Amino acid sequence: MRMSKKIQLRIKRLMDLVLASCLLLLFAPVMLIIALLIRVTMGRPILFRQPRIGYKGRVFQIYKFRTMTDERDEQGNLLPDEQRLTAVGRFLRSLTLDELPELFNVIKGEMSLVGPRPLLVEYRDLYTPEQWRRHEMPPGMAGPVLASGRNLLSWEEKFKLDVWYVDHWSLWLDLKILFKTALKVLKREGVSAEGFATAPKFQGSSGG
Repeated sequence: MRMSKKIQLRIKRLMDLVLASCLLLLFAPVMLIIALLIRVTMGRPILFRQPRIGYKGRVFQIYKFRTMTDERDEQGNLLPDEQRLTAVGRFLRSLTLDELPELFNVIKGEMSLVGPRPLLVEYRDLYTPEQWRRHEMPPGMAGPVLASGRNLLSWEEKFKLDVWYVDHWSLWLDLKILFKTALKVLKREGVSAEGFATAPKFQGSSGG
């Protein structure tokens, strides 16, 4: 007999807690080395914190390793991301190591290991009703977009994959996405769109 979605979600949360805790222990030495590298090359803070939209539209603070400086122009405005991204930061992003602190978000229950990526709060009013449905599942470290092309995809393609994930979610699908994402990370595929540190900002959909 097929398990109800409610039971599967409880199992998903339990898996998140167990696996995230194990991954934190496993990567603790790596995270310590990364923290020291950032401290030496960029100074403090070591962690980057930013509000993101999570499950059912709730806002939370995401944790990442810092990859950019705070360099500004003569008017006091931050320089473009591409100019502030350091060599250490570029290396961390190429292997997605900058996202290891998100394991703390998973343990806190703000994120899952698998789900649509949590995006900027400033995008809240730009979604179409269909695109907003991506928030019907907890946001994830890995997800359908990371497993399918990451920042090589257009925003419309990303949102279609996220909504598809919401509609077809299962524990088995999460396992498949975790495996495919791990392969993409190891191959360093889709880390950034051409000409951008990551991807262009979402400006809204033409049909929205």
